[in-house]
Amino acid sequence: MGAQTINGSGGAPRRGRDRRRRGRYAAMSEINVTPFVDVMLVLLIIFMVSAPLLTVGVPVELPETAAEALPVENEEPLTVTLTIKGQILIQTTETPPGELIGKLRAIAAERTSNKIFLRADGAIPYEQVMQVMGALNAGGFRNIGLVTESGGPTLDDTDG
Repeated sequence: MGAQTINGSGGAPRRGRDRRRRGRYAAMSEINVTPFVDVMLVLLIIFMVSAPLLTVGVPVELPETAAEALPVENEEPLTVTLTIKGQILIQTTETPPGELIGKLRAIAAERTSNKIFLRADGAIPYEQVMQVMGALNAGGFRNIGLVTESGGPTLDDTDG
């Protein structure tokens, strides 16, 4: 009949060698997640660096209070800034005081939310801030949030 090869293990084929041969041609069943993690970490760093740049970039010395932050909405927040020099800015665009109410009415007609944030330098007189708040109200924004820095003093007298 035919010639047969006998291995040193008594005629049984070597299983180790067969497994190695199949392993060369078989698809790898494990997923390598290291590149995925690397990409996610790079994206995280990019977003962490770019997120602070998305806020309004007008330099203002905001007063400090103990108030907590307001909840975030789906729509980009509209911000009006009052600088120490008396400039009024809608987002980053300077607006003359006489045109403020007209521009605010046009913006309010396009938005779904009537929320607006007012950033005012802490050294500005209270009267000037109230005049701008009145203009915001006349422009159609009834929900006005005052932007401050957190970590300021509290009026709580129980500490000492």
